[in-house]
Amino acid sequence: MARVGDSGRATGRRRYLSLSLLACAAYSLVAPLIKLAMEAIPSTAAVFMSNFVMLALIGALLAVRGTSPLPYLSHPKTPHLVAWGALLAVGLLAYYRALALGPVSVVVPIYGLFIALSSVFGIVFLDEAATRRKLLGIGFAVLAVVLMSI
Repeated sequence: MARVGDSGRATGRRRYLSLSLLACAAYSLVAPLIKLAMEAIPSTAAVFMSNFVMLALIGALLAVRGTSPLPYLSHPKTPHLVAWGALLAVGLLAYYRALALGPVSVVVPIYGLFIALSSVFGIVFLDEAATRRKLLGIGFAVLAVVLMSI
């Protein structure tokens, strides 16, 4: 018999799983579309234009929800977001340029290693559990990237 609150957790789980699948489906189309666009548009301009569209859409969503990021400008965790923004800019500039120069089938798997590396950083720096299954998954992810990229 389900306890009180179990249905709330199940609903939350279904929501994050469906959002994860939506993110996967949407992001799977990004690299091929970028590659097509950069046949005529330089990579730096492509990064700027695509991220401008993203910012405009997110700004519209904030406006519709009546939410403002301004109160968070002085939050103690804001430097983390600033650092993330700088790293994201470097990563996106490198990613778009790599896509402009190389095949999607090689660039995307190498880029996708950020998932395994982020997991390692979570284990090392955020004290997350390093289970045998998680470590095997990270190892297999690296192996998959190597096999797809050679």
